[in-house]
Amino acid sequence: MLADDKDLKERQEELEILGEFLRAGEKVEADADQALATIAPWARHKELTFKLTHDEDPLPALVEIHAGAGGTEAQDWAEMLMRMYLRYGERRGWKTDVLEATYAEDAGIKTATLRFEGEYAYGHMKAERGVHRLVRISPFDAAARRHTSFAAVYVSPEIDDTIEVEIGDKDLRIDTFRAGGKGGQHVNKTESAIRITHLPTGLVAQCQNERSQHKNKDAAMKVLRSRLYQRALEERVAKDAVRAGTKMEIGFGSQIRSYVLAPYRLIKDHRTNFEVGDVDRVLDGDLDGFIEAYLQSFVKKGEKGATERQGFGAPDAAP
Repeated sequence: MLADDKDLKERQEELEILGEFLRAGEKVEADADQALATIAPWARHKELTFKLTHDEDPLPALVEIHAGAGGTEAQDWAEMLMRMYLRYGERRGWKTDVLEATYAEDAGIKTATLRFEGEYAYGHMKAERGVHRLVRISPFDAAARRHTSFAAVYVSPEIDDTIEVEIGDKDLRIDTFRAGGKGGQHVNKTESAIRITHLPTGLVAQCQNERSQHKNKDAAMKVLRSRLYQRALEERVAKDAVRAGTKMEIGFGSQIRSYVLAPYRLIKDHRTNFEVGDVDRVLDGDLDGFIEAYLQSFVKKGEKGATERQGFGAPDAAP
């Protein structure tokens, strides 16, 4: 993808020159096709960006992943999703951070909070909010049986100081703990990790990626403020849905996407019917097709219609 408008201008000038050569009878068709192929994905990306008109769309995105029921199998699936999103962020050239990850004893993760900063990060990542379903031959089953696993993904915009979210000190419970799992000796041996509980709502935010307890507290508060803001947005949408006489489905039966690795290989988004057979490419972070299909549908149907298919709102508390 082209890096910026300067790259586009240079490619435009190149196309104009190639057009002159073509009119003069020069055989430069292959060069012209290559130049057009470079511009096409950039133009498609810009078209979607112009349609991301909500105030929060340009903001950084906070992505939470929660393993569903199913023990090790679901926890491994949650970690697969974490890797997929980190790879997607890298592909887009975004800044990616793992603010918190609670690793399971055997394999995988129970929860994780990721941060993505880049062009319209939240506007793109909001397409991933929902329940994700995996069907595969379990690597943890000695009998090699097929298992179905679920993981929930929540996405909220990281709000800045220009957006006010009132949080009273008496409404907070702040706990410190030792970070576990993959974090280095220092992270594991000091109680630098912070968990903040918002008592009125039960929302929980935690951070452990910094060595400083103070920095972890600041990051956790930022996550909490963003989640409270996202909750307010979803409550507004829910009220609009009630007024419109529509119903929002809740629960693991309303997954937004299925990743089938056995008996066949296919990933299908149930909101848009977009599907891809190259599952390895998708799990390695190539989500452009799914996110573009969702955003196009989002624009056509409007926020209300798209939200009805999300499957749920924000989590009330960490598991």
